[in-house]
Amino acid sequence: MKAVPGEPSSIESRTGTAAEGRGWRPWHTLWVLLLLGWTVSAADRAVTGPVVTWMIDNGVGFLADAENPHALGGLVGGLFFAGYMLTQFPGGYLGDRYGHRTLIVVSLLWAGVATMLTGFIGGLVAFIVVRVLTGLGEGAFYSNDRSLITAATPERDRSLAMGVVITGLSLGITIAIVFTPELVEFGKVFLDEVEAWRMVFWVLGLGTVIVGAGVAWWFREHLTLSGTARATLHLGAYSAVSLALVMGVYWLGTGAGLSELWVALLEVALAVGLVLFALARKGTEIGPVVKNRDLFLLYVCNIAILWNLWFFSFWSVSIVAGAAHSSFMNAALTAGFNAGAGILGFPAGGWLSDYGLRRGWGRKGMMLTFTGIQAVLTVAFAWYLSAAAEPSLWIMGLLLFTASLFFNALQPVGHALTAELAPARLRGSAFGMENLIGEMGAVLSPAISGVLRDSTGGWTAAVWMDAAIVVVGFGILTQVRYRPPAEI
Repeated sequence: MKAVPGEPSSIESRTGTAAEGRGWRPWHTLWVLLLLGWTVSAADRAVTGPVVTWMIDNGVGFLADAENPHALGGLVGGLFFAGYMLTQFPGGYLGDRYGHRTLIVVSLLWAGVATMLTGFIGGLVAFIVVRVLTGLGEGAFYSNDRSLITAATPERDRSLAMGVVITGLSLGITIAIVFTPELVEFGKVFLDEVEAWRMVFWVLGLGTVIVGAGVAWWFREHLTLSGTARATLHLGAYSAVSLALVMGVYWLGTGAGLSELWVALLEVALAVGLVLFALARKGTEIGPVVKNRDLFLLYVCNIAILWNLWFFSFWSVSIVAGAAHSSFMNAALTAGFNAGAGILGFPAGGWLSDYGLRRGWGRKGMMLTFTGIQAVLTVAFAWYLSAAAEPSLWIMGLLLFTASLFFNALQPVGHALTAELAPARLRGSAFGMENLIGEMGAVLSPAISGVLRDSTGGWTAAVWMDAAIVVVGFGILTQVRYRPPAEI
């Protein structure tokens, strides 16, 4: 990968020598660009949940006559993540081959165009196809973003960088949750009331295209037309096969009369098959990031992290509205506390992780502490929903915000830990494999939670399941062996 003038060399990144200078550094600009990329891509992926909730509440679209609308809506969200999941590893692998900046630009422009296209689609199957296609494009962003940060940022500030940049995830989710009601109202000015949801996808998709074009312009010295075209075609080939596999499983499952839950489980089985296929085809090349015991345990921990993230990101508006019997707007504002906590949690967790590492604490202890506190608070939220006769919006908002604060803080710590455990030449593949395995939680969470909601008539059982999965993730994390770097 060609170095950016003024960015630290690989030696400087390891030792932190380049970080001694004060003021704005070239890698700070990179952080801002990637933060914007996270913001728009997260908004694109998170918007499905609030839109599905609006469709269910208003009895419109393909959910109007569904027998189990929450289960079907959850499956739609899960299928997006099935697509997102299946390009995690290929995206990282292609980034190692064509350049991480190239794949970031391709991912952003792809996701923006596909999100805009979603607003023109009618019918359940067509909607699912385009959302899966959107996920396939977005799947190439994560592993290349994490790898580029690792390469360009001095090690002493690496976790801080991870936290600052991924703050865009919380910004994007917050935008999707809080502004969906406003964008729907805006859509009613130009569209029939039942079609107003389309405006949400048009506005957010256009924003992603604009950001993608801006990032491409900034990275122009590192991009070539031929290299970008080859990377797009190569990713497109992976995506075509993945789209056929995801939709094939969907059609086979629904054709056989299987429930939404079983279809989601089959999609996860598809991901497991992809891991085994990648290991069989490229076992020698990627063996160091697949057969490493401690890296693999981190990958499994990510299942619990992404289950929790997309359970609340997808269904938080419905959870709050159902528990407090509030309006769609008030529920969206309260649910926004959960997403907005990352604006503080992500950078704070990154800074504390780097500070603790310099003090000799190590990243694993920090991640365990944050995960343990989050587990306790998630259990408290589940207990409150179970015990309170009329749950308060304020108390729910406070519990969501506090639990999410520690949940978001632990993620940049985990990303820096992965970067330290993975070989430098295979970091893109490591981050891709981590998110490929972790996204199994994102595929299952909306679907299983929706099934529980329809079968029990409330969200309490689904929230208790989320709390249990967080506790299991904490237990797995305790088994990761980690030795801090000798010098930072």
